[in-house]
Amino acid sequence: MKFNPFVFSWSFLLWAFLGIIGGITAGLYWIILEFLTDKIAFFEGWQVIPVMSISGLLAGLIIHFIGDPGEIQLIVNNIRFNKGKLNPKNNPSMVLSSFLCIASGGSLGPEAPLVQVTGSIGTWLGKLFRLKGEALRSLSIAGMASGFTALFGAPLGGSLFALEILHYKHAVEYYRAIIPALVASSFSYIIFALIVHLGLGPAWNLSAYEYSGIFDFGYAVFFAIIATAVGWSFIYCVKFFKLLFEKRPIPIYIKTLIGGLLLGVIAYYLPITRYFGHHEINEIISDHFPLKLLFIILIFKIIAIAITVTSGWRGGFIIPLFFVGTTLGLIIHQFIPSVSLTLTIVSCMAAINACVTRTPMSTTILLTTLTGFGHLIPILFASLTGYFLAPKIPFISSQKHQN
Repeated sequence: MKFNPFVFSWSFLLWAFLGIIGGITAGLYWIILEFLTDKIAFFEGWQVIPVMSISGLLAGLIIHFIGDPGEIQLIVNNIRFNKGKLNPKNNPSMVLSSFLCIASGGSLGPEAPLVQVTGSIGTWLGKLFRLKGEALRSLSIAGMASGFTALFGAPLGGSLFALEILHYKHAVEYYRAIIPALVASSFSYIIFALIVHLGLGPAWNLSAYEYSGIFDFGYAVFFAIIATAVGWSFIYCVKFFKLLFEKRPIPIYIKTLIGGLLLGVIAYYLPITRYFGHHEINEIISDHFPLKLLFIILIFKIIAIAITVTSGWRGGFIIPLFFVGTTLGLIIHQFIPSVSLTLTIVSCMAAINACVTRTPMSTTILLTTLTGFGHLIPILFASLTGYFLAPKIPFISSQKHQN
């Protein structure tokens, strides 16, 4: 490479290799997760209560005996304050516990486990090639982006998310990681798509949106304000259940057992609230639920996510929040049927996710890809509304500015 006249360098090969490993890892994870989900889905009706309780107990025992893999806060803190190092020793506990939690029907998705595992692979590769400082941090971030991209099928959105989630005000601090993240994400996207044939085209069946005038931007902001209020409700619901679960010190496996029992009861009465929402979004859009039932689903899905987050179950909450946004959009559309249903749903999805995760840029790109919504600006308006009207204290506590 010494006489190479191009920008291309050996670093590109390292980023590409990381993306290939990330894509393979994500593909294998998804195949095993789908297999387990299909097997556990055999249990229906009242059986979901003992199944989810036992799954919670087993996940808690894994965490208790193998080690606590932590949550998204730990990932953010390690990238920001631990020189970008993500410890791979936590991966077995995270993978095994998340398989049980997600496959049995918990309201958290696979994005957080994948981000942790692929991010730690980036750290491992960086140490193998004796990288230090920002080079090592960038490779860890690129690994995170490759895992996130594989699931969502959006290389640009996944790369931006890996930067934005670290510090919502100062994502530019990690600008050196954007090219490594884009390269790793692109290779991960292709490999994952080849393995599981997902990520090609929109994930959710929304009707085509037709721009009807400048008022569409106003509607996007209006819907986003309502969705942000729901985002606030979700954040305070999580705080409430966190206080309940932390009121007395109890072993993690007892917390996950109680969480599984509560989730099983909710899933028994409202089956559509079970699982993290990837397939359920299409179901709730196409099944034409009555208004009263949509309100009930909205309330108990928020409660289900809050219980899953606070009781020690493992997973990510981005797709579940998109499900909440979809349900809210369907409710609003029944009051204002003259406005495009697609615009209403996408605006709610964008605002609630940006409110909770403080990621307006990546949320906009992700939803453009996942919904096939061809007009970027209304989603951006909704995302920024959710971002600027979010609580001052971020939901992900490690996003706070620290010197």
